[in-house]
Amino acid sequence: MFAVFKTGGKQYRVAAEDVLKVDKVKGEPGEIVEFGEVLVIGGDSVTLGAPTVAGATVAAEVLDQGRGPKVIAFKKRRRKNSRRKRGHRQEFTLLRITEILTDGRKPSKVAQPRQKRTPAPAPEQAADVAAAATAAAPEGEAAAAKAERPTARAASKAKKPAAKSGAKNAAKSKSQGAKSKPKK
Repeated sequence: MFAVFKTGGKQYRVAAEDVLKVDKVKGEPGEIVEFGEVLVIGGDSVTLGAPTVAGATVAAEVLDQGRGPKVIAFKKRRRKNSRRKRGHRQEFTLLRITEILTDGRKPSKVAQPRQKRTPAPAPEQAADVAAAATAAAPEGEAAAAKAERPTARAASKAKKPAAKSGAKNAAKSKSQGAKSKPKK
């Protein structure tokens, strides 16, 4: 079963358990929101609305409230000494569609509690885990020896001479500049 609903001036075709990004909608992460402007309901038989399907709603769980990437609006008027630079980040809501409801029913699913993220292991613990993994592997010694060898990139960087000092570069560029422009 699918539905086409309208929110934020846009139309979305969704099915149960779809995850989609829409323009910002009020609601905290974990809450259930309902969209009543359903235009089409499909499945075995298709129901078209005129303009909307009576008694139909789409229920969705709010997963996250976020902001999109920054877009820079830069305007310049030539020869007028006029420039304007403005950044913008569009706000959005990430939704998971829970149910497509008909005949005026209410959503049966209650918002699930938000799962707490387990913190990543501390660097010491991560090193212990990595050491245990290399010790358990039969090629642990070979892998450790390979890791200690310098790479080709590191070796080539070590062979390059140090950069010239700033004074030498300035003197060199002055002398080159004089040579490149012959005097008439």
